Amino acid sequence: MVRPGVRSDVCGYGAVPYAVHGASVFYVDAADQRVHRLDADGTSVPLTAAEDGPVRYGAPRPAHDGRLVFAVRERGAGRDAVHEPVALSADGSGTVRVLASGHDFYGAAAVHPREARIAFTAWDHPHMPWDESVLWELRLDAAGAVASRRLVAAAPGVSVTQPCYAPDGRLHFVDDRSGWWNLRADGADTSPAPLAAEFGRPDWYCGLTTYGFLDDGRIVAAYRTRGKDAVAVIGEGTGLKPLPLDRDVVEALATGGGEAVAVAASGTHPAAVVRLPVGGGPPVELRSSLRRAAPGREWISEARPFEFDSEGQPVFGFYYAPRNPDRRGPDGVPPPLLVTCHGGPTVVACAPLDLQVQYWTSRGYAVAEINYGGSAGHGRAYRERIRGRWGVLDAADCVHAARHLVAEGLADPRRLAVRGRSSGGLTALNAAAAHPDFAAVVCYAGVTDPAAIPERTHKMESRYLDSLIGPWPAARARYAARSPLRRPGPWTAAALVFHGGRDPVVPVEQAEGLREGLRARGAAVELVVYPDEGHAIAKPENIRHLVAAESAFLARVLGHAEAESEPSLSRH
Repeated sequence: MVRPGVRSDVCGYGAVPYAVHGASVFYVDAADQRVHRLDADGTSVPLTAAEDGPVRYGAPRPAHDGRLVFAVRERGAGRDAVHEPVALSADGSGTVRVLASGHDFYGAAAVHPREARIAFTAWDHPHMPWDESVLWELRLDAAGAVASRRLVAAAPGVSVTQPCYAPDGRLHFVDDRSGWWNLRADGADTSPAPLAAEFGRPDWYCGLTTYGFLDDGRIVAAYRTRGKDAVAVIGEGTGLKPLPLDRDVVEALATGGGEAVAVAASGTHPAAVVRLPVGGGPPVELRSSLRRAAPGREWISEARPFEFDSEGQPVFGFYYAPRNPDRRGPDGVPPPLLVTCHGGPTVVACAPLDLQVQYWTSRGYAVAEINYGGSAGHGRAYRERIRGRWGVLDAADCVHAARHLVAEGLADPRRLAVRGRSSGGLTALNAAAAHPDFAAVVCYAGVTDPAAIPERTHKMESRYLDSLIGPWPAARARYAARSPLRRPGPWTAAALVFHGGRDPVVPVEQAEGLREGLRARGAAVELVVYPDEGHAIAKPENIRHLVAAESAFLARVLGHAEAESEPSLSRH
C-alpha cells in the first residue's frame, strides 16, 4: 500500500487534516485536497468527486454515528475563494451538502456526542478571527439537512473560538469578552475558570484544540500566561487544579477514552506527544519530534523571561545567554546579541527547546525573542496595541528590547543584529532603519512593501492589514510609508536577505526591490534566492546553505569569530 501524504491547504495556513472514527481514518490527501476514508484493511475511498478548479477541504469531523463527515470546504483561489461548512457522506457515494453560507470564513465543526447537532465559528472581512467572530449551532434532520439554526454567541469586538460539546451535550467555547480568552458554557454568564490567561489561540490553523472533556465531564485545558503554558483539570464546583507537567509550552491538546494527550515542549525537552497525568502519576512521553537524542543539558541555554518598558508600556521577551561547555567568551565583555522578531504578527514566541536558537548560543551569541505589542498570549488589549501601527510599534519594541539588554550588561552595544521572518522581516528591517546601533539585519521571506500584499495574498490575509495599518486601498499612502525603504535618515546596517523563488505569500520581487533600494542608499546588502522554495525554506540542502551563509555574514559584520568557510551566496 502506498501511504498517502496528509495535509490540508484550507485558508492558506492549513487545517487539521484527519480524524478517527472506529476503525476508519478520514483524511485530506495532500495531492488532491479531497477527504478520503482509510479503512483497517488499507482501502482508501474518496468521499468527494474530482472537481473543476481548485477545491480544498479541511478539519474533517465524523458525526457521532459515523454516517456523515463534516468539513470546511474552500473553492476558488485568492481573494475570491468561497468558504462553506459541508457534510459528506461517509460511505463514499460522493454526496456533499452545504450547511451554511454567507460568512467569509468558517471554523471547524464541533460534533454533538449523541445528536445530529454541530456548532462552528464564523467571521467576516475585514475582521480576523481573533478580532471578532460568532458561534452558530445547527440541528440536522434524519437526512442530514439543516432543520434549525441558532446564533449562540455574537458581540461586537468579541472573538469566539474552539466550540466543543461536553459528554452531557452542553456546548462550550472560548471567548475574550473579559479581555482574555476564557472558557465558557452555553448560557452561562461566567467562566468555570476565570483567569488573566489565554485558554484560546489565534485561529491561523483551522481546527486547533487546547481543551477537551474527560468521560466524567471534567475539562482538561491548556492556558498561557506571558508565553508560558500550564495544563489543569477543571471540574464542576471544584475549580482549577493544575497538573504536574515538566513542559511549559503546549501546542495542542486532545481527550478521549478518559485520557488526555498534548503536544508539549520545554526549554530542555523537544516537542513530543505526552500523556497527561489526569489520573495521577507523572506525565508519559509517547513520541518525540527529534529523531536523535537532544543535546546534553550542559549545551542547552534555557530561556530567561524578561520585561522592559517601551513607550510607557511593559513588553515581554525571552533571553538566551551563550552556552558552550568547551568555550567561553572573554571576561567582562558582553556577547553579541541576535534580536529575533517572530512572524504573524499575531502569534507569540514561547520557549521550547529550539535547536536553531541553540546553534547560535553554542557559538557565543546571545539570542532575544521579543513578544512585541500585537503578540498573542498576553490578552486582547496587548494584541490590539499594534492596531494601525504595524511597522512602527513592533519595530520600536524591538529597539527598546536591545537597549534594555545592553543596559543590563547582557549584550555588546557594538555587536547587535536583528532578524525576522515573513511579517517579522518587516519588523526587523524597520528596527534596523530606526536604530543605527544595529550593525546587521537578516530577513527571511520578509515583507518589505506592505502595499503589495493585499492584492497578492490569499483570502484569509487579504484584509488583515486593514487593522494593522488601515483600510485598503484608502490608506495606500500609509502602507507605502511603512516600507523600510521610506524610513528617513542613513541606512547603516548590513543586510542579508533570504527568499524563496516560488513564495506565494510575499513575492520574490519584494526582496529584489529591497536589494536595489538599499544599494541605492549605499547600504551593504546581499540577497540569496532559493528558486525551488516557497514562503518557508524547507529543503535540507537549502537550510544548510542558509545557516552557513548567515553564520559567515554575522561573523564578518559583527566581528565575532572567523567563519570556517564562507559559502557562495548565489542560489539563482
